[in-house]
Amino acid sequence: MNAGSPADDQPAPASLFSNRDFRLLFVGSGISAWGDQFTLVALPWLVLKLTGDPAALGVVLAVMAFPRALFMLAGGAVVDRMSPRRVLLLARTVNAACIVVLAALVLSGAITMVMVYLLALGIGLSTAFAYPAGSAILPQLLPASQLRAGNAAFMGMRQLSLIGGPVLAGFVIAFGAHHAGAARAVPDARGLGLAFAIDATSFVFSLVSLALIRVHGDVHPAEHSGGIWTSILAGIRYVWADAPLRAFVLYASFVSVFVGGPIQVGLPILADTRLDLGAASLGILMTAQGVGMLAGSALSGLGQRLVRGHLGVMVLCIDSLAGLAVAALTLVHTTDAGAALMLVTGLLGGVAQIAIFAWIQQRVSQTMMGRAMSILMFMFMGLGPLSAAAAGALLKVLSLATLLAAAGFTLSAIALLCLATPQMRSIRSVQAAASKA
Repeated sequence: MNAGSPADDQPAPASLFSNRDFRLLFVGSGISAWGDQFTLVALPWLVLKLTGDPAALGVVLAVMAFPRALFMLAGGAVVDRMSPRRVLLLARTVNAACIVVLAALVLSGAITMVMVYLLALGIGLSTAFAYPAGSAILPQLLPASQLRAGNAAFMGMRQLSLIGGPVLAGFVIAFGAHHAGAARAVPDARGLGLAFAIDATSFVFSLVSLALIRVHGDVHPAEHSGGIWTSILAGIRYVWADAPLRAFVLYASFVSVFVGGPIQVGLPILADTRLDLGAASLGILMTAQGVGMLAGSALSGLGQRLVRGHLGVMVLCIDSLAGLAVAALTLVHTTDAGAALMLVTGLLGGVAQIAIFAWIQQRVSQTMMGRAMSILMFMFMGLGPLSAAAAGALLKVLSLATLLAAAGFTLSAIALLCLATPQMRSIRSVQAAASKA
């Protein structure tokens, strides 16, 4: 299916990091990824402290998701018509500006939920373009033979940020709660403002690295005809015509709707209402998941060999087990127990992610990469937070335990049902398929 990347015609360098542009992108994105963890912990904590209402957290996530869902497919089309580097640079500049304003408002004590909603809207709009651009840029920097290693490097870097970032963010926020000058409009204001400021600073490194690198699309933009809607429809037709790719996208949409939302809302509330360390507990849970995903990434190659390249079967079996681990969160009342379960879910997810991501990047034509990735990310990044809004509303009538149990068992049920579909079972690693041919 892959029509080939321009990088395919170049000899593979001795190592990933001998590639200057890859090295710059890796360092800049790595520092920014650490900063992102501070906002991922601080934003839900800010909403809970401003309102004390889990439904409000769901609404904030939905406000972020609405422009992301609305413009994600357009973002993919823009990426395919322009340079993914330029699109990513602009999108991250907007995201950084929103975080700077958020930090200033929290530290000054002027933050209100109206401002949170407006800034969440801006962040959601910027990520609608950033996600497909970020996914499309790597195949323009590396030959196809190095995509798996490149994805593994970025995945490992992101998981390291998940290991250290959330726990540091949690303790920064917790420290602010006990600071003498922290009596502001919202509890933990000093720590929350510092967490947002750290993320804002980290964006500088990402923006500088993007300004310095060059990709194929900078000097050889793709030819296109028609408008944005024509490009979007062409991308949808492309994905729909590929049966295994279509099956995975549909599967991802079900998982995002029925599982992703409840987890997004459930974890901060679990930390706030049940666990003993407050914001630090949330950071520890996210860190444990990051440790698990890092370990799972290292075991991904072994997992593929054990299943002989049958990626679809591997993903579904992993998700059926991960669902049971999510359901077991209903029994958690200590940070240690919650961290152990999040470690398991991270380990299982990490095994599959690199293989699936590389499979998509190698399967999809470079001219369709932005649109194909935008469709996949629409399922996860667009539908998930909309589901989170519904989950927050459901917590008005359901207990947290009921919500988490329903999410976990639903994930297991969906995965087991999909094992009966030949399209999902037919997903195989590129190497395995090539050797069989």
